[in-house]
Order: sequence, then C-alpha cells, then structure tokens
Amino acid sequence: MQTVIFRTLAPYICALMILFSIFVCLRGHNEPGGGFIGGLIATSAFAVYAMSKGLEAARNALTVHPVTIAGFGMFFAAMTGLPALLVDQPFFTGQWIFIDVFGTPLALSTPLFFDIGVYLVVFGAMTAIVFALEADSL
Repeated sequence: MQTVIFRTLAPYICALMILFSIFVCLRGHNEPGGGFIGGLIATSAFAVYAMSKGLEAARNALTVHPVTIAGFGMFFAAMTGLPALLVDQPFFTGQWIFIDVFGTPLALSTPLFFDIGVYLVVFGAMTAIVFALEADSL
C-alpha cells in the first residue's frame, strides 16, 4: 500500500471523504444518512490517510485525541434533549427554530444537533479503534 500514486492521492481522497461525510451527516435528519454513517465515512478517511502516510502523520493531522472527540460528541448529543425540557415537553422531543437567511427560511432543529453529536461519537470511537489496530500491526 506504499505506492507513490497512493501516497500522492490519499490526502485529496481523504479531504473529499471528509466533505462527503459532513454532507451525509447534515442531510441525515431529513433523508437517508445521518451522524452514524457520516462518522464511519470520516473514520474511513483517516484510516486511508494512516495507511498512506503512516500512523504518526494521521495522529498529527487529528489535533485532538479521538476519545476526547467521542466524549464531547456524547455530551453534545445528550444536551440536545434539554431544549424540550425548557418548553415543558418530554426529554428529546424535537424542537425547531426557523430563522431567515437572506430571504430563505432555515430550520434548525435538535435532531440535527443530535446527529452532529452522534457523528462525533462514532468518528472519535472508531478512529481510536483504527489507530489502535494500526499501532498493533506495526
């Protein structure tokens, strides 16, 4: 897996995979996709990067430890249930805010932010596992 072509193209492929994972995450609360599959795609991008550039380069590219990302994602996902309590509804009941952006209504919802939290949990946990497996294979 250490060919010149792979080492050269891997960073570009990884960048496209990260962008696609964000797209999948953000569309997931309305259509197929979501935080889980988006997090898996982002983890795959870092696995490809680790295979092409090495484990240390992949760890350096991710400036925060993966377990920290997973923990923050868990906290963030759990906090999305609080807005429902503020309006006297059951925990994790979806709440929406509609804002006007340049004449176009934009709906922000707690399910969207929950998906972002799930994305971070899956990305952090799976990246930690990938890094551990890559370290064992050395």
